[in-house]
Amino acid sequence: MFRRTLARAFWTLSRWKLVSEPAPDRPTVLIGAPHTSNWDFPLMLAITWRLDMDVHWMGKKSLFAGWRGPVMRALGGIPVDRENPGNLIQDTVRRTATGEVFGLVITPDGTRQGHTHWKSGFYRIARETGMPVTLGYVDRTTMTTGLGPTIELTGEVPADMDRIRAFYADKAGFEPSRRVEPRLREEMPRLADGNR
Repeated sequence: MFRRTLARAFWTLSRWKLVSEPAPDRPTVLIGAPHTSNWDFPLMLAITWRLDMDVHWMGKKSLFAGWRGPVMRALGGIPVDRENPGNLIQDTVRRTATGEVFGLVITPDGTRQGHTHWKSGFYRIARETGMPVTLGYVDRTTMTTGLGPTIELTGEVPADMDRIRAFYADKAGFEPSRRVEPRLREEMPRLADGNR
């Protein structure tokens, strides 16, 4: 209740406008994109708290050191050992088996400049767990943010990514100059050839 009240106050006072689909009613991989700024994190909390959506997000283990650990976990954080990330999918499968409804937030494009493609982890997790993908967005040009459609991945990477690209085509992110086109490394030769 407190979170929803806090989120309602945020949206009342913020210059940003929440334009969103309803929260999914089953576990989902929630893409946060374009992820161009650390400001995306409070926006994500404001979106999901307003929609009364339970979310978990992955962070490197060092973020959970000391006093920050309990805070990060309370906000939905899951510490990930980047040298041994394999347990993440098993843990996610276990969560879905309990009937818990949640969004696993993944930012496939990162915030650092110089990226040329999205990381494919979100795609692998969705396929291996059977979870759909919800397209969360931030768009500075319209000052809107929220959840877009929830889609089922087919395993046909080019077709699935074309649907994702179509949704994000007009979404600029918080820092538009850092936006990365939604494409996976596996697609890059195909896209370079113009066979989209």
